[in-house]
Amino acid sequence: MQITYLVSSRTGQLQLDYQDTERNLTFTGEEIRALDTEIGTLITVTLERVPDLRSIYLTLLLPTVNLGEWKEISFATQAILTTEHTTIGGPQLVKGALQSYRALPLRGTARSVEF
Repeated sequence: MQITYLVSSRTGQLQLDYQDTERNLTFTGEEIRALDTEIGTLITVTLERVPDLRSIYLTLLLPTVNLGEWKEISFATQAILTTEHTTIGGPQLVKGALQSYRALPLRGTARSVEF
């Protein structure tokens, strides 16, 4: 899995590029949901929606990084793949938990880039 998250792109919008063995996706603007929390910024995108079956979301946990005098800094983080199970009849027809999770440890690099 490779994730690239840009807080400022050539278009001036947020951009997240996601690549794994099954998908190569780019998200921009309102397709990206960001939530600042005490543990860092949670960046969420929708990877897949299959009506009457499931939705798959990627949430990336980004720590606050101060680059200071350095051009780049490495850090450890996590991504969570959430599968939300759905039915056409509504959530009450799903047996068991509506969401299942897969946590993925990641290594990241923060860098300042000029456009």
